Amino acid sequence: MNNFQNKVSFIWSIAEVLRGPYKPEDYGKVILPLAVLRRFDSVLADTKEEVLSNFKKYKSLNEDAREPILNRVAKQTFHNTSQYDFAKLLTDSDNIAENLRDYINGFSKTARDIMEHFDFDRQIDKMEQNDLLYLTIKRFSELDLHPSIVSNVEMGYIFEELIRRFNENAEAGDHYTPREVVRLMVGLLFNETADLTKPGITQTLYDCAAGTGGMGSVAQEYLKELNDTADLEFFAQEINAESYAICKADILIKGEDARNIRNGNTLTDDQFKGQHFDYLISNPPYGVDWKQWEKKIKGEHQDQGFDGRFGPGTPRTSDGQLLFLMHLVAKMKPVTVENPQGSRLAIIMNGSPLFTGDAGSGESEIRRYVLENDLVEGIVAMPNDLFYNTGISTYIWILTNNKKPIHRGKVTLVNAITFSQKMKRGLGDKRNEITQGQIDEIIRLYGSFQEGEFVKIFNNKDFGYHKITVERPLRLNFQFSEERIASVIEEKGFKNLATSKKKSDKGLAEVEAGKELQTQIIDVLRSFESNKLYKNREEATKMLKDAFKDADITISAQVLKAILTGLAKKDETADICMKNKKDPEPDVDFRDTEIVPLKEDIEEYFAREVLSHVPDAWIDHSKTKIGYEIPFTRQFYKYTQLRSSAEIMEEIKALEAEIAKQLKKVIQI
Repeated sequence: MNNFQNKVSFIWSIAEVLRGPYKPEDYGKVILPLAVLRRFDSVLADTKEEVLSNFKKYKSLNEDAREPILNRVAKQTFHNTSQYDFAKLLTDSDNIAENLRDYINGFSKTARDIMEHFDFDRQIDKMEQNDLLYLTIKRFSELDLHPSIVSNVEMGYIFEELIRRFNENAEAGDHYTPREVVRLMVGLLFNETADLTKPGITQTLYDCAAGTGGMGSVAQEYLKELNDTADLEFFAQEINAESYAICKADILIKGEDARNIRNGNTLTDDQFKGQHFDYLISNPPYGVDWKQWEKKIKGEHQDQGFDGRFGPGTPRTSDGQLLFLMHLVAKMKPVTVENPQGSRLAIIMNGSPLFTGDAGSGESEIRRYVLENDLVEGIVAMPNDLFYNTGISTYIWILTNNKKPIHRGKVTLVNAITFSQKMKRGLGDKRNEITQGQIDEIIRLYGSFQEGEFVKIFNNKDFGYHKITVERPLRLNFQFSEERIASVIEEKGFKNLATSKKKSDKGLAEVEAGKELQTQIIDVLRSFESNKLYKNREEATKMLKDAFKDADITISAQVLKAILTGLAKKDETADICMKNKKDPEPDVDFRDTEIVPLKEDIEEYFAREVLSHVPDAWIDHSKTKIGYEIPFTRQFYKYTQLRSSAEIMEEIKALEAEIAKQLKKVIQI
């Protein structure tokens, strides 16, 4: 690994050549594609002449037929048929831009696709116009990236370090996953799978937000350490064109199938429809707004239901993390006789998916789905400040559709927030790192399935609850005082009597008739005794109806309701207002909710916690909802005894004395 830092430093020094025409945040638009191009050049160097010779021989064939032949000659999964390479480009400085394009166009389809997604042609023009192209190519030609000097693993490290440096100012959600975090995720992912030790076993791994493909690389390395005869085929999708290009370049250089790396928006354009994988791993963006894709995503939820990816529901549009989780769940291999292993999934998310969303919300319904279907095996809380561009709390979720018997119906929570060490020198927001020893210990704690200081084990139902709506009856008294009659006059239903939607004379006539009716109604109300309180709504309603009938006044139900509203006031001593003869009407001001654990009987809880305090309350069962949340932090909370007031006062006095002492020195000076 000695080559790694030396090569990165050399490439970084080349970036300084671009200063002026390029802003530092734009260096990557040149350096990254040229690093890939130089690696391609070095990898193909040994077979270059032989490929050119065979190209002449098979030139008459179409490209699709010719490509596998020339790939075999190149001993790679790609080739180049241009006469140029980095050395020859420097022999014609006057035409270097044209010759560089010829060189790039000489690559086979997959490699050309990579360069197109870098959008490098635009940078060729810009460098040429600023007299930088020849100098930059010359500096890169001095960089030896031949496989005998720089291994594929080292090249992966170089790519990742360059990406990190060029994106240190990226948004917090566009973070890059440090290798030690990925190694921990992979360790947890492979932890329960004994089959991986079988000789010659081939498995598939899928990342739906692959970035530059670092997770796939680490997983492949990890598996090779575990079983050097095993093969892990990597499949990935990435929305960012540049990251996609680097990921695909890395796969191509390793001699793997680069067609497994695809570009596009995973949430709206699934490039692997109908495909399922043995292992799934991802670090999707945090808190990304998906409102611009809302119609398509919610359309899939509504039209396809559980036949699509988002059957349980969709989270709020301000955060799409749980959409990625559901997408990955949909890609798990079903457990069958032919495939008894099923799938395992590792995804890293922030704290929001643990608890955001009330009962019945999309977030809660997604949690409900994965817990009630016994998919969540465990969650690991990570230390803060692990990522280059965000210091927020993160959690690794492990899901599987084939739990071991001992794990069934259970969820393991591991609190690993203290398992890190300070870095000697921080990188952006990354101030902490996890050592290999700490990774091993976290994996051991997770796999031990034993409760302790850092491990808690729960039943799935422990995270569920009923949210019940508690009602109390409406109690009103009625009075015909001038104050309450004034309230009637202000009621909208009463005011509307003197309005009309009609125009001209008909409208005016309706308004006048309404005003007259209002006067008649007020006269009736004033005919009642003004100081008397009526504590039964049914009695007050009957009195009003009888009085209006006697006065030969006809009013609508809406107007009667407005009159009763104006005359009424809340009164705990009044009779209960009934919706019908048997059901009390609830008082919306007293409406409340209670959270009842799923494992507890609702009626027993209600009798104990509510009826003992408010005997006239009842549950509106039509509003009861089931919710799920995972209050991770609460499970590991440790109470810390507060200092006594006397101790604090002594400390304040000591500080005051020290301040006075220092002030005295200043005054004397």
